[in-house]
Amino acid sequence: MIKASEAEQFVEVHSCKYDGRVSRRWRARVSEREGTLILLDAVFDEEIRHPLLGTIRHGTLSREFYWTDRWYSIFRFEEPAGALRNFYCNVNTPPTFDGRVLSYTDLDIDLLVAPDFSFQVLDEDEFEANAALYGYSTEVRERAHASVAELVRLITRREFPFDARGV
Repeated sequence: MIKASEAEQFVEVHSCKYDGRVSRRWRARVSEREGTLILLDAVFDEEIRHPLLGTIRHGTLSREFYWTDRWYSIFRFEEPAGALRNFYCNVNTPPTFDGRVLSYTDLDIDLLVAPDFSFQVLDEDEFEANAALYGYSTEVRERAHASVAELVRLITRREFPFDARGV
């Protein structure tokens, strides 16, 4: 395990569309690496208004869990004072990481998880529309749906990072 305190390392995160376009980018600090897990910390530098998440205040911490062998990533949002705000899970291709840029393809399906671990699956219609538009392969479709099922299992069983270690 590598702790960021041993070597502060900032990277850029690229969330891409299926056609390769970078749709979002932000800076984050590598806080831990263990096996296939890459744990990043980022701070919202401006207030964001989101239709489902509401207002995300300046200073909100985003603790970001990426695995280079999993088809999803998990974001744990903490209020600036430290309280758990919610989790936001992205279904995406396994990220690539070259030490400077962590990049993944967002496959549109998301899960919004409240602090009480109730959750809702979001954007399945957007996934289906983009699957048709971009011609997602059978493998991509199957992996996306399997990832939703795995995330639901992790949430309902309170497995990492939805356990005491991640919360």
